[in-house]
Amino acid sequence: MATNMRAIHIKGDKGPASALYIGEAPAPALQKGQGAKEDEDKVIVRIKYAGINRMDTLQREGKYPIPPGASPILGVEFSGVVEDLVPSASSNDPTTSNGLKVGDEVFGLNTGGCYAELVKLPARMVLKKPKEISWEEAAAIPEVWLTAFQAQRWIANLQPGEDILIHAGASSVGLAAIQLAKSFGARHIYVTAGSQEKIESCKSLGATEGINYKTSVWEEELKKLTSSRGVNVIMDFLGGPYFGPNIRSLALDGRLVLQGLMGGSPVCEVDLTQVLVKRLHIEGSTLRSRSLEYQSSLMQDLLKSGVLEKIVKGCDKPGKSASDEHHRIAIHKVFDWAQAKEAHEEMEANKNTGKILLKIS
Repeated sequence: MATNMRAIHIKGDKGPASALYIGEAPAPALQKGQGAKEDEDKVIVRIKYAGINRMDTLQREGKYPIPPGASPILGVEFSGVVEDLVPSASSNDPTTSNGLKVGDEVFGLNTGGCYAELVKLPARMVLKKPKEISWEEAAAIPEVWLTAFQAQRWIANLQPGEDILIHAGASSVGLAAIQLAKSFGARHIYVTAGSQEKIESCKSLGATEGINYKTSVWEEELKKLTSSRGVNVIMDFLGGPYFGPNIRSLALDGRLVLQGLMGGSPVCEVDLTQVLVKRLHIEGSTLRSRSLEYQSSLMQDLLKSGVLEKIVKGCDKPGKSASDEHHRIAIHKVFDWAQAKEAHEEMEANKNTGKILLKIS
C-alpha cells in the first residue's frame, strides 16, 4: 500500500472553517506476521463518504478534547471498501477479519481519522453495507443512530407509553431519535426546532408536536402541551441555558440525558429541590470517549434491536413516510471534500435538517 494519502488538515491545528485544507498524511498500515498482535482483527477501509458532526466543528476550534490514541484528523463515521485486514490469531480463515473480507462494502464508526482517503480501525466497529443502502446513507448511520439509541435504550431506558422531549429535533441525531422513540412506543414525542419548516420535517418522521424556540419560550409551551405534567425523558444537546428549564420540565422519576453543550456550560440558578422531590436522574454522555468495547457492544445491541433492518426497509422504499416498520435516513446535503469549509459553515449556521456529508473524491 502507499505510504501517503490525502486527508483534511487544519492550518495551525485549530481555527475557523477556512483553516480546513486537503494535504498529505501518512497512510495507515497493518503489521502482519509474527509480532503483529496489536493489529489483529483490524481493517483498513478506503473511504467514500464521511459524516460531519457537531464535534468536528468543535474539535476544529480546539474546543473538543481528542480521546487518547485517536487520530487528530477529523471525522468519526464513514462508508467505504475494505482494502486490507489482519485476522485474529484464532481465525481459521486468513482472508477474513470478524467476517469481513477485502473488497467488502462497509460502513462504521471510529474515534477519528475519517476525513481522509484511508482509515484503520478494529473490525468490530465495521458493518457490511446492505445493498439497499447507498454509500451516502450508510455514512449517515453510525454516529447518529448509535447516539440516539444509546440515549434512549442504554441511558434513559425509554418505556412504551412514556413522553419524551428531544431538543434540536431537526438535527441528524434528533431526527433519528424521533423515529426510535416512535418505534419504542413513546406516547408523545415533543421537539424543539428553530423554524416551522424544521418542525414539519420532525412531524413527518413521527414527532407529536414541535416548539419553535425562536418565537416562543419552549418551557412554557411544553407545560401547556403536557398540562403541567412534564415529560419522562429529555434528550438535550444545548447544556447550560436549558438545564434549569429541563429540570422543571421533567415529570416524576424523569431522566435527563445531556449529550452536548452547544449553548455553553455555565448553569443559571437551579432549584435542586425539584431534583430530590421528583427523584430525577441526570446523566451526561459522549459516545466518542467511550471504550471500543462499549461502542462495539452498543453497535451489536443496535443490530439485535432490528433498527438496521428498519433503516434498510426505509431506504429500499424512499417514497414511504417513516413508520414503526421502517426508518428514514435524512440527508441534508453532500459536499465534495474540497468544500469542507462550506460544509462546516453550513452546520455552524444551523441550516441543516438531517445529515451533512463529505464525498471523499
